[in-house]
Amino acid sequence: MGRGKKGNFRKAAAILLGCALLTGCGSTGEVDDYATNIGYEARGGNGTTQVVQSESSSSATTQTAGIPKEEIKVGVLHLSDPAEGSGYTYTHDLGIQGMQQNLGLSDDQIIRKINVNDSDTQETRQAIQECIDEGCNIIFTTSWGYMETTAEMAEEYPDVYFSHGTGYLSNGKNFNNYFGRIYQARYLSGIVAGMNTTSNKIGYVAAQDSSNAEVTGGIDAFAIGVESVNPKAKIYVDVTNSWYDEKKEKKASERLLSMGCDVMTQHCDTSYPQTLAQEKGVYGIGYNSDMSKETPKSCLTSVIWNWSAYYTSAVQSVLDGTWDGSNYYGGMNENLVGITELADFCAAGTKQKVDEAKQQILSGKNGVFDGVIETNTGETVGEQGKTLDAATITGKINWYFKTVHVVE
Repeated sequence: MGRGKKGNFRKAAAILLGCALLTGCGSTGEVDDYATNIGYEARGGNGTTQVVQSESSSSATTQTAGIPKEEIKVGVLHLSDPAEGSGYTYTHDLGIQGMQQNLGLSDDQIIRKINVNDSDTQETRQAIQECIDEGCNIIFTTSWGYMETTAEMAEEYPDVYFSHGTGYLSNGKNFNNYFGRIYQARYLSGIVAGMNTTSNKIGYVAAQDSSNAEVTGGIDAFAIGVESVNPKAKIYVDVTNSWYDEKKEKKASERLLSMGCDVMTQHCDTSYPQTLAQEKGVYGIGYNSDMSKETPKSCLTSVIWNWSAYYTSAVQSVLDGTWDGSNYYGGMNENLVGITELADFCAAGTKQKVDEAKQQILSGKNGVFDGVIETNTGETVGEQGKTLDAATITGKINWYFKTVHVVE
């Protein structure tokens, strides 16, 4: 594929604005509404990795001739340094490493740009441009704030594939979106928290406020899980308004602990909620990666991602020439999300409750956001006998569950 620059972003922007967010624009070259789970990694009986294409795979987008494996280069933008050893960036890079191993790519075929500030559009653009200049055929931009710049550059470079994580924009051609049903794992971790709190005060350090559906949906799924086993428990949320800010995350953790929270969890990038919980002698539930290695005496479980499931399928589709611009939205059934093995010091009955709920989710009997749901303002969302659809979950959860209290 060539790398000719096409200055046509204004036209694309008009399409994006003309198509309401998360409203199902389809796969005709317009913006997709939400991820549609086109491919995922599955484990065969012999332990080998297979790339599976779902029945929803669309042929509406023109497919390419593919790229020889020895010629492909993969770029990735990271918010921080994966060498930190835990958290968001670390987990995404584990996925990149898994993809590299699954597909047999060499180290020089992976181009990493680390510590790229996602609130700095110029820095983001420069990092993407460097990936293109270094010959990358597909570029993964892993943080929410990279979204609009990625969309712009996808229009400027139509012969390069762009894949953005956690956002909602895509063009159905060379630019898609990927995320996962992390709310399923959040729900299970809520059961763990509800079974193990004694103060009935659970702390949650959140990167963004209710305007961000990704964060808020996770909080609500967690709270619904807590309530399913412990209706008396309350979830106290402290918002940092930053995806990565060590000082704010530490301060928020300290404040929640001072309020008497005896289980701490998080949607933020540092491990402060976990390390400070262990120092305080209370429990923690990690996020992104297994945080029991930092906090072995307090970590009940961790909500984790297996990003290699997506990265493998995406790069394989470029190699095969089967990329069709569809979005990806995997979950527990695709082994994209889950929780780690429970600590042996979890309260009696915790594992049984988690196992029961997990089977209900895997079978489709529990969609987490089921029926009529009461918010913390007394309003209700949802309908009896129905589950919130994926478009709503990924982009329209801007309310908190009834047991959630935001710390001002």
